[in-house]
Amino acid sequence: MNMENIAPDKEKEKASLNFIENIIEEDIRNNKNDGKVYTRFPPEPNGYLHIGHAKSICLNFGLAEKYNGKCNLRFDDTNPVKEETEYVESIMEDVHWLGFQWEGEPRYTSDYFDQLYEWAEMLIQKGKAYVDDQPAAVIAAQRGTPTSPGIESPYRNRTPEENLQLFREMRDGKYKDGEKVLRAKIDMSSPNMHMRDPVMYRILHEAHHRTGDKWCIYPMYDFAHGQSDYIEGITHSICTLEFEVHRPLYDWFLDQIATGSYRPRQIEFARLNLSYTVMSKRKLLELVEKKIVKGWDDPRMPTISGLRRRGYTPESIRNFADRVGVAKRDNVIDVALLEHSVREDLNKRARRYMVVLDPLKVVITNYPEGKTEMLETVNNPEDPDDGTREVPFSRELYIEKADFMENPPRKFFRLAPGREVRLKSAFIIKCDEVIKDEQGNITELRCTYDPETRSGTGAQRKVKGTLHWVSALHALDVEVRLYDRLFNDPDPAGHKDKDFKEFLNPDSLKVLQDCKAEPALQAARPGDHYQFQRLGYFTVDPDTTPGHPVFNRTVPLRDAWARMTKKK
Repeated sequence: MNMENIAPDKEKEKASLNFIENIIEEDIRNNKNDGKVYTRFPPEPNGYLHIGHAKSICLNFGLAEKYNGKCNLRFDDTNPVKEETEYVESIMEDVHWLGFQWEGEPRYTSDYFDQLYEWAEMLIQKGKAYVDDQPAAVIAAQRGTPTSPGIESPYRNRTPEENLQLFREMRDGKYKDGEKVLRAKIDMSSPNMHMRDPVMYRILHEAHHRTGDKWCIYPMYDFAHGQSDYIEGITHSICTLEFEVHRPLYDWFLDQIATGSYRPRQIEFARLNLSYTVMSKRKLLELVEKKIVKGWDDPRMPTISGLRRRGYTPESIRNFADRVGVAKRDNVIDVALLEHSVREDLNKRARRYMVVLDPLKVVITNYPEGKTEMLETVNNPEDPDDGTREVPFSRELYIEKADFMENPPRKFFRLAPGREVRLKSAFIIKCDEVIKDEQGNITELRCTYDPETRSGTGAQRKVKGTLHWVSALHALDVEVRLYDRLFNDPDPAGHKDKDFKEFLNPDSLKVLQDCKAEPALQAARPGDHYQFQRLGYFTVDPDTTPGHPVFNRTVPLRDAWARMTKKK
């Protein structure tokens, strides 16, 4: 074995690791937590997951796969006001759809409510937690500013016995919402605002989607998160960057409860910010509740369910997450990269079909009436193993209205009076006559075809334009929904003096009812992917019913990201 060639490879591999992988590999080398890698994905069940969560899913589950570890799915269900079983089910569906499987059964923070309560009582008995009677606004004001210390609560020095009694009365429902809270007793002069006696429990007289009416006090995220990691044996708790300032509190709570050498470690990375998109669950919920979109799975939404319905594939989203990578600083990713990822994936797998969105009738006057012939066309030029199929050709056809001009500019290479074009996988035709109605609108073109120019028959004379088409006699009527970006501003939520809804794109959806498709698409089923020749990538919508196919445009063919990177 040539050892000289091994070291450079290892150095190259090390250089290609992201900073989280470097941390994990260092922990493994040091046998921290017995060299185990155990991650978790901990969504709140208060909405549907979006593309930012998809990045986190790929990261957490991907790290577990890479290092032969495990990854839990844990629902952070500590706020019964906003949580619903619908969201739990949608999250599990999204994780599975992306191609990942969590360890064992899904976990819930509510599984640990009894243990969390015991630890809260333990902190009270140690004099490290107290019940505060002040309103939330007063507590917030007393925290001070990052440059000035906070003010201690007048209830901060209650005895452990008094605090324990009050806390148990909170648990037993003696007090109203907001009347009391339990706070950790840490340091009101800490430069980290999160260490200034943070709230551990609040009163909420709300039924929980799993525990029912058992509890009327619920732990705050900061008190529940690290302890849940500890209970589950998590080794690397991967969070987004906004939780970096929470890390000292995460560690402080663990120090109060943990025994032995095992500790989970919180690591922060930059969250995904995408141009022309809002990533706030609150804003996405507003779009749903105000019926600006048709639900969480509206194909214009950045939710995983919306992307799925629009035609994005799990592979394209995972590839996108890989390309984006893992960063320590926040940045904005161009949505064109996401669109490029799905084009790249569908280009390999999507069969090419001919569909006319805005039909204009063409009559081939020298083609025999009543005759139909079947012409061979390639299913996917990127996949030679996918073979061919036959499409019917007849005297009357449909082409796109935009593919004809009476008075074309010099570089218009489509159909015009006296000009020739090739019909995809068929013949060359020439426009001889234009038929109009009384208002002067073009209703029909009369053309002749050259029977010696059938595609695939050897040497061919060449013309500059090639058009897609559909036989009128065999055309399938379909509905096509043309989706575009929901916002027309790169940063719709970034204008402090304006509502993000002011930047909604009025052309984000166009519904075309009178489209004509080749008959083979009668077999299309919801979720199937296609490339419509010259038009873009489309998928079959769940609204499809027998006799009424509905197609969503995933993305047009033009690839802004590929053009940008090519220029570089």
